[in-house]
Amino acid sequence: MTTTDTTKTAYDLISPELRAGLITMVREDSWPEMTDEQGERGVTQMASFLATAAGTTEKATPSLRVDVFWHAFVLHTKSYADFCEALGCGFIHHVPDRNSGPNPEEGRAAMRRTAHLMREAGFDTDPEFWPADGAADCTQSYAGCSDSPVAK
Repeated sequence: MTTTDTTKTAYDLISPELRAGLITMVREDSWPEMTDEQGERGVTQMASFLATAAGTTEKATPSLRVDVFWHAFVLHTKSYADFCEALGCGFIHHVPDRNSGPNPEEGRAAMRRTAHLMREAGFDTDPEFWPADGAADCTQSYAGCSDSPVAK
């Protein structure tokens, strides 16, 4: 399967209506200046992140921008559960880690590992959603969120 086919498959598991709703929700809750095009790319990056998380036993950590889309998606419990089931992995749990304290260096390293896993899985990583080393907004607002590879 090519990168385009893989990304399209994960993205297509989210209906156009739900994608539009997620974009609206993210715009209203945390990113008011986001364009529709950025929103579509955000949904694509989130779907790619979740498909990667579904296919690995390693901990996957989203960037802050990907995480806001994941938060919005999780609130659509039925659609989110259906998406996870369609990936064939069971429910992908969202696991916040508020106890370890913010550590920008660790956050950047975790995101680099996750972006690498995504590329290995055949997905493209959008630099606006996976900031380069040293970018100011590349770690979580608190210690971070990840999937739960043990709980799969």
